[in-house]
Amino acid sequence: MDRRTFLKSGAAGGLLGLAGCLGSDDAGQQDTTEETAETATTEETTTEGTETTAEETDEETTEADEGLSGTLTVATYGSFVDAPSSAPGPWLKETFEERHPDVTVEWATPDNEMNYYIQRAQQGVDIDADLYVGINVDHLIRIDEQLGDGGLFASSVDALEHYDHVEDDLKFDPQQRAVPYDTGYISLVYDGTEVEDPETFDALTTDEYAGDLIVQNAQSAATGRAFLLWTIHNRGEENYLDYWEQLVDNDVRILGSWDDAYTAWDEGEAPMVVSYSTDQVYANREGADLDEHQVSFLDGQGYANPEGMARFADAPNPELAEAFMDFVLSAEAQGEIAMRNVQFPATDWAELSEEFEEYAKVPDDPVTFTYEELQGNVDEWVDTWARQIAGK
Repeated sequence: MDRRTFLKSGAAGGLLGLAGCLGSDDAGQQDTTEETAETATTEETTTEGTETTAEETDEETTEADEGLSGTLTVATYGSFVDAPSSAPGPWLKETFEERHPDVTVEWATPDNEMNYYIQRAQQGVDIDADLYVGINVDHLIRIDEQLGDGGLFASSVDALEHYDHVEDDLKFDPQQRAVPYDTGYISLVYDGTEVEDPETFDALTTDEYAGDLIVQNAQSAATGRAFLLWTIHNRGEENYLDYWEQLVDNDVRILGSWDDAYTAWDEGEAPMVVSYSTDQVYANREGADLDEHQVSFLDGQGYANPEGMARFADAPNPELAEAFMDFVLSAEAQGEIAMRNVQFPATDWAELSEEFEEYAKVPDDPVTFTYEELQGNVDEWVDTWARQIAGK
């Protein structure tokens, strides 16, 4: 469950907020500068030998391009495609189509996101999409519980040339259907001109921070669910409700969505909000006062929330779906997704900007629950929390 090995070199979430791009309230990771430098050296080449490798790769790509044609339908959450100025979707579509002139990429963003496809599968209706971008471990557990193991998606890893670049500690699907493409860390964002860094979970229950924290509802927001899971990870299954009772007694505010919570925080209704450790990337980009966008890793931790993509088992165009997935794992696309979606990349070779390297924060002790630890437990945890805490 403790994934600190990878997470030391990778990490955290994208601030949904200022650009609103972290989808479905669902939400990266950062390679070390040295690793990135090594990758850049390998890719951009300064030696004759490396140049030859790059040319050979280009030739191979050109040959592959000649065999791909048709319309690829990519399902995802809305903000992956339409968040103002920063959604990675338009760049992915344009660049993939440039590389494959006979291919058209179409996006599908149903309002109820993954549930739409689960319901279609339950009804025996055609899926009408080739792959889904934005799967998390909660989705997989829900799919397997409702459709049976292997339902809805199929593994494509054997067809992906870039799969070896994916960080092992980010691979959250035991059946290798979902391929991670980014990850984020849930943390607190606080106004440092109003309050000091609380630093610990215990501090949030003290008089000093009474009424200062806004969180999201774990039933309706991925960030809220991640924060709830983080408290369970920190306090234990037997004690987390007692901890939440203390938060309620200290006037914590529970709002429905990340957007609701972040807007309330941004308008000064409270100085602390549950969000992502990449908040300062957007804040710096928008010219905001970074003293007002400080990141707190309670007890030195951050809760990791990797996102993945998977090919539908009945995809009309499986080869196109796998080509797109391999493209998403390329060094160039990994860097673009990280900077636009403000998430850490899931691979060891992303090309990241100096801005991202400087302002995306990584906790000393990244934590998360595995698929196996959540399966059979997460719904009960959330439902119990909703009855005893959110329902008050």
